[in-house]
Order: sequence, then C-alpha cells, then structure tokens
Amino acid sequence: MGLAQLVMPAAAPSFGNVRLRAFEQRDVGMLMDLSTDAYVPKTGSLPGNASPKEALAYIERQISHLRAGTGYSFCVADKDTDEALGTAGLYLAPIAAGRATAGYSVAPRSRGRKVAGHALTALTRFAWSIPELYRIELYIEPWNMASVRTAEYAGFEREGLLRSHQEIGGKRVDMLVYAEIRPTT
Repeated sequence: MGLAQLVMPAAAPSFGNVRLRAFEQRDVGMLMDLSTDAYVPKTGSLPGNASPKEALAYIERQISHLRAGTGYSFCVADKDTDEALGTAGLYLAPIAAGRATAGYSVAPRSRGRKVAGHALTALTRFAWSIPELYRIELYIEPWNMASVRTAEYAGFEREGLLRSHQEIGGKRVDMLVYAEIRPTT
C-alpha cells in the first residue's frame, strides 16, 4: 500500500540540462527508441521494440503510479526544448520504513550527455520534499558501469553487493546497492 493519491510537483524538478515532468502522448517516439535497448524490457514494463500503442499503454501505467500512491514516474525532458530524453522514477513501496527506490533510463539517441546523472540528481532533490522519506536506494547490476557512474555522479554511495538478489531476463542476478540518505542540514 502506498501513500494517498500523489500529485505531480507544482514546479518540475530540474537539474543541469533536464527537467522532470509528467508523461504525455508526444513522448511515444522517445519510448519507442528506449524500447530498442535490449536491457530495458528486462527491467520494467516497456516491451522490447514497442509499438505506438504499447508505448501509450506504458504511459498510462506510469500515470497510474500516482493514482495508486505507489510512486512518481517522470519523463526526463530537455530543460530548454522539452524534448523527451528518458525516464526517472521514485518508487514508494517501502515508504513505511522511510525508504524508496529509484530508477532511470535514457533513450539511446540521448545518451552521452549526462542526462541520467542530471535526472537522478533532480529526482533525489525532489525526493527529499517527502517528509516520510529518509533513504533512497538504487540496485545496479555489477556490469552496468554507466549506471554506476550515474549513481556516483548524483552522490549515491555504494553499500555492497547483494548476491542473487533478483531475477532479470529469466536469470537470478547479483545487484550492487547504492544509497543516499536525507541530508541532515
């Protein structure tokens, strides 16, 4: 059970060259591009090589997280042009214990521009506006050095290796755990 129905923040969280906003129908092209990454369908609900209809269904699922109170799912957009670049989410299932998990992905055509690091920084800063939240966790497969660099760029610290932590793509995999805790100042 999540929090009561959530609402998007009045001011879009932003950092560097990105801002986090609600998904819109015009984001279908970015999602179709994102779905061409072979890893993305293994870790979320966006099907591989998604059709426009499947991308729209994904958008609807993201919006439903707010209604259900289970988390925030943002479209990562260029701060100046509003072009969709990727996704960022804050999942509140463990909120009763003061924790949340975060995730992010960047469409292949938008990679290599610090989009993920800026998005995770914006997401983390927004997360601290939730009074019940004290810790944000990331789970990253050890081979995913781009994601490790993103986590470290955004100030997350590596806490350890969780062996056989979860199933991805039909196989049990190890996950690095990274975390950031609420600033005390």
